[in-house]
Amino acid sequence: MIEMLRIENLALVESVELEFGGGLNVLTGETGAGKSIILNALALLTGGRASADTLRSGAEEGVVEALFRMDGHDDVASALADRGLANEEETSPNGPAELIVRRTLHAGGRSRARVGGQLVPVSTLVELFGGQLEISSQHGSQALRNAEVHAVALDAYANKTSLREIVSREVAGAARFDRELATLRSAEEERARRVDFLQYQQQELEGDDLDAESVSRLESEHRRLTHAEHLAEEMATVSRALDGGDSGGGTSDPGDSADSALGTARRALAGALRMDPSLEEMATSLETLESEVRDLAARAADYLAELEIDPRRLSSVEEKIGRLEALRRKYGRSVEDMLAHREQVEAELASLVGADVRIRELESERDQSIAAANEASSTLSRARARAAKKLAKAVEAELGDLAMNDARFVVSLAPATVEGGPTGLETGAGGRERPEFQFSANEGEAPRPIQKVASGGELSRLFLAVKNSLRRADRNMVIVFDEVDAGIGGATAERVGRVLAELATEHQVLCITHLPQIAAFADRHFVVRKESTGGRTRTLVVEVRDELRVEELARMAGGEHVTEVTREHARSLLQPK
Repeated sequence: MIEMLRIENLALVESVELEFGGGLNVLTGETGAGKSIILNALALLTGGRASADTLRSGAEEGVVEALFRMDGHDDVASALADRGLANEEETSPNGPAELIVRRTLHAGGRSRARVGGQLVPVSTLVELFGGQLEISSQHGSQALRNAEVHAVALDAYANKTSLREIVSREVAGAARFDRELATLRSAEEERARRVDFLQYQQQELEGDDLDAESVSRLESEHRRLTHAEHLAEEMATVSRALDGGDSGGGTSDPGDSADSALGTARRALAGALRMDPSLEEMATSLETLESEVRDLAARAADYLAELEIDPRRLSSVEEKIGRLEALRRKYGRSVEDMLAHREQVEAELASLVGADVRIRELESERDQSIAAANEASSTLSRARARAAKKLAKAVEAELGDLAMNDARFVVSLAPATVEGGPTGLETGAGGRERPEFQFSANEGEAPRPIQKVASGGELSRLFLAVKNSLRRADRNMVIVFDEVDAGIGGATAERVGRVLAELATEHQVLCITHLPQIAAFADRHFVVRKESTGGRTRTLVVEVRDELRVEELARMAGGEHVTEVTREHARSLLQPK
């Protein structure tokens, strides 16, 4: 609810501050006093259009500021949190959280909005408060002229808001899965070509010998086979030099070998050792050297024995070396580069092959969402059919209390068009039908959409009848009525006042009226009047109580000349009803 409303420099208002309360708040005053300024100020808080003409003459800036009490409105708190907006006043032990909403207008045409002290786009006011502060006037009703609101209201009346949300969520999910499926399938041909290409690369790089050690062995073997004849010659020379033996099919002089020379040295050193024992260590070293030379000679002989000059093996190795060089040119000079590329290929293949798995998963998820949406919407349709009849009956009863006995009210449930959705989906996000409120004010006329048939006064009373029928289902913070009393009087006016008071048991209601029968039902009564000082006219708003309220009701009932009779009539209106 609005706890406080402050207006500065709008039209005739220089500065007013109104402290509203719960229940029914009534504003009265003579025609032209400026009651509509209050209505315009409230419209600005819901994101209504503003212009420099709205400002008081000579003012550079106009302000509308409201203090909202947020108790019982978790949906608004959630919407604030989603936008990163915090309440300016946190919940305290003394009362519920409060929220300050401010709209400023500038002479240059600029407009600014703040919520909880934070600057926001004006459109945010529409999103946050468009459905929380509803205004009904002779010029139209925000709620009744919006068919989408009809569906929301009907579902709330049927206590099926959560079911409607399920339908909306599942329809959105099915559409999202379907779009992702379409994207994956549209790329399926290209994906197949890519898979073939990657699989070819994978096969090229899958050799068991594609590792650093195997490649090193292959290159070593290639060098050995390529130079086998020269190796044989060199190693034969090594063998002859070490032991003087026949290593290549020829003969050699053993006296020229290292083994022979070492033997000669060993024998000479043995003779010297007998004469000088200090040569023992040298003799031992020489013996070790002689053993190592014999070992080297044996290894050289073994190498020569195993060395092959095999042209066929060389051809096979050269073929492998050629394939290796081709892979290096394509995938990297080092083995590490080629292995890294192979890992990339395998990872991409896994993701592409995984797309087929994802397609099957998406198909399953989409089908589940479609089934859930169809089932929930079917249940919602049955609930709507029952609630539509019940709501129509309740609204017609309310219209009868408002002196519209011939009026008819119908909730039409025309099938909703479902186009472009996934195959098998039988509902739109709002359900299988499009609820629409239809109205006929006169007997014999077929009900038609409200915006096409209802006059200003009829629309205001229809809005009141609908709102009162929905009063326990709606979640409005504030409902505003402007001249709901147009074209009525007497007993009908009292009925309207009674219905307003009944509606105000569930909502904060603000009502602008000229009829004392309606004003008498107010929990708080404000009088709007003009005064002129210093050559300027300004609008004032004051709350009236007790005898001041009696005087205002008497003025409304009797005109400019208030008599004791009209005062007594005013007092009688204030008696408990």
